[in-house]
Amino acid sequence: MSSRRPLAPPPPLTGPAYNEFIKAPRIRVIDQNGENLGVMYTREARDLAAEVGLDLVEISPNADPPVCKILDLGKFKYENQKKAAAARKSQKTQEVKEIKMRPGIDQHDYETKMKAIQRFIEDGDKVKITLRFRGREMAHNQLGMRLMERVQADSVEYAKVEQHPRMEGRQMLMVIAPK
Repeated sequence: MSSRRPLAPPPPLTGPAYNEFIKAPRIRVIDQNGENLGVMYTREARDLAAEVGLDLVEISPNADPPVCKILDLGKFKYENQKKAAAARKSQKTQEVKEIKMRPGIDQHDYETKMKAIQRFIEDGDKVKITLRFRGREMAHNQLGMRLMERVQADSVEYAKVEQHPRMEGRQMLMVIAPK
């Protein structure tokens, strides 16, 4: 008859160490009401947590001695998850919107495109302005450069040029970003 040890629960994969996974022999303990109980042995603190039906969770493992708190582990993990989700939700990812124009753009069309550029910039996005040349327009890329300079001048109050106009094949590109 072989005597085998009982199976231990698996170690925590993520998050703080808790209960029997706390390695430090002595820890500073804070009870469920936030009161400091002082430094004590880990086993003693674990028994104290079990008495009130809660877990012993390592809050600050790098302190000397490590700080542990008596609390409900499931609730603690859930609240941390909610905080992380709220932080992700409040982050604004900056997109690059694209506006396409032609060198012979009419005044009204130009104004419409400029309104769209202003709206994108106010939303906090970058704008990539693509000026497309077709056929013989390639011989007159100074017209395109003049149009790009006009866009730059008209958007100077609310945007800055991040990438100056440059030719890329049959198109001229410029990127502007919020100030």
